[in-house]
Amino acid sequence: MKIPKPLARVIEAFEKLPGIGPKTAQRLTYYLLHVPQSELDFFADALGNLKKQTILCSNCKNVSEVDPCPICQDSFRDSSTILVVENPLDILAFERTGKYKGLYHVLHGSINPLENIGPDELYIEDLVKRITNNKLRINEVIIATNPTMEGEATAMYLNKKLKAQNPPAGRQNPKLKVTRLGMGIPTGADLEYADEVTLREAIEGRREI
Repeated sequence: MKIPKPLARVIEAFEKLPGIGPKTAQRLTYYLLHVPQSELDFFADALGNLKKQTILCSNCKNVSEVDPCPICQDSFRDSSTILVVENPLDILAFERTGKYKGLYHVLHGSINPLENIGPDELYIEDLVKRITNNKLRINEVIIATNPTMEGEATAMYLNKKLKAQNPPAGRQNPKLKVTRLGMGIPTGADLEYADEVTLREAIEGRREI
């Protein structure tokens, strides 16, 4: 039996989402047939405005409605520390812990040669510019990429890149401290799924690299 075109188009759209296979896409599509039209209209409107009403913060590259984002605007945050994460969802995870009070920087991914994602595809140079900006006094950068092969490769690249920004010996400017999240995050895990206690222990147990 041939699936009607309106349903086929929705199924095809769902299949393009990460983690959604053909059967799941079909179930979601047929489920939406039973949803009231008003809810479908709300859903469609929300999707339509997803990118129209959001922007990337010019400082930290977090997704926000305003620029700079609320975290970068908060004068009570510790502006001497930047925690580097792969995705905006990681910021939400760390904020839930209530432990970290510094600033963030979102890379929007990790180095992955198999997917043709190199350093130039990430917001790494923007991070370097923040650190080398004379108006800012960044004392520590905490690398909080995921403990995966890609995350570790990204952490190693960042460590080398950031330490190259340190002033020559004898200068008065303080040496930049680069740290990595401590133990507590299992290898291969995604930070956005870690519980608050695990993330808090990871922040407290970070180590210099």
